[in-house]
Amino acid sequence: MKTFHKEVSDIDRSWFIVDAEDKVLGRLATRIATVLRGKHKAIFSPHLDTGDFVVVINADKVKLTGKKEEDKEYFRHTGYPGGGKFTSVARMRDKHPERIVQHAVKGMLPRGPLGRQQFSKLKVYAGPDHPHEAQRPEPLPEIK
Repeated sequence: MKTFHKEVSDIDRSWFIVDAEDKVLGRLATRIATVLRGKHKAIFSPHLDTGDFVVVINADKVKLTGKKEEDKEYFRHTGYPGGGKFTSVARMRDKHPERIVQHAVKGMLPRGPLGRQQFSKLKVYAGPDHPHEAQRPEPLPEIK
């Protein structure tokens, strides 16, 4: 029997919504990354983007365990010599709370063009409002 492969045009994409309020960041990010990659589907193929869209609301209320709220820092580089910049979680939560979830999920996706395509299906919002009501997102089912 031959292995069945779906065409990219035949893949059905669903929209899911996740309320990040009082959810642990790492556990939430792994579930979101699984759905973005499409590993929850029977038609999963590692070289195709079979994943679904995920809308995350209340990203500013996500929880971090342990002392990560005080100790964790995000690193970026300006491109100039000596241009390394560190940003604490508290400062990131004040200025760009959606980037906390985005950074965690992006680290769990593959590197390269496929990972960037999968990451583009993630929509993160700091508050409870989002502009994707027309897509009728359904709640993301919990993992058993």
